[in-house]
Amino acid sequence: MRQLFLVVGAIGMVVGAVWIGQGAGWIAGSFMTGSHFWLIIGIIVALIGLALVVGGVRRPARS
Repeated sequence: MRQLFLVVGAIGMVVGAVWIGQGAGWIAGSFMTGSHFWLIIGIIVALIGLALVVGGVRRPARS
């Protein structure tokens, strides 16, 4: 279960970072480029991913 939290959290952080980049206009070539909506969604997804990673790290490993 710990690895699941870490993997899903890491994927969420990467996806959130891409959406932040597109929403901020740093990554061109998408309908999401320059849209503040995707910037906000990206921040939310990245924060949820970070919370999952922190939860996975703090979760005790099974013995």
